This record gives sequence, C-alpha cells and structure tokens, in this order.
Amino acid sequence: MKLILAIVSNDDSGAVSSALTREGFSVTKLATTGGFLMAGNTTFISGVDDEKVDAVIAIIGKYSSRRTQIVPSSSIHSAAPGDTGMYSSYPVEVTVGGSTIFVLNVDRFEKV
Repeated sequence: MKLILAIVSNDDSGAVSSALTREGFSVTKLATTGGFLMAGNTTFISGVDDEKVDAVIAIIGKYSSRRTQIVPSSSIHSAAPGDTGMYSSYPVEVTVGGSTIFVLNVDRFEKV
C-alpha cells in the first residue's frame, strides 16, 4: 500500500477532486499555502494499493496543468541573506500550477 500526497494549485483543485472521487479513490483535502508566491494550494492525501498509484498520478496530471502567470515582483518573497525587504515592483513571468506528488510506503493501514 502507498500513501500519495499531492500538492495541487487551488485553480485545479476542484477538477482533480472530482476526477479522483469519480474514479473511486478516497481522498482527504487540506488547504495549504505555497512558500514562493504565498498562493493557495490543496494537498490531497490518499491511501491506495500499489497497483493503483500510476492511475492516481495520471488523473492528477490530467487535471492539473502548468501555466505562466505575470505577477508583480513584490509578490515574490525573497529569502536572500542581507535582504533589506525593499523591492521595486515590476512584472515577472513565473510558472504556476501543475502538481507536486510524493508517494510513500505504508507499513500499516487501518480504518476504524
């Protein structure tokens, strides 16, 4: 058995959730925030049999897409050493969306 953690953009969350449940996968959704753009995400948690991992990943990939977005540079939080926190705001093109997926081994699973 595997535990899948999938971090998906809020823009794609509804479609991913609907597709997973339509295909019979049980998922738990958590509201999360990314650190780079401080954008809202949804983290999906699902326990599946080993042979179903690829199907879940395919569904998530089909319904979450990467795209470019123009954001003010002041929206990007810098963690550079010695950063004074002063920004000049200019538009920057960044890639957003898509998904980040972790697959972990499960030693024990119980539903009580």
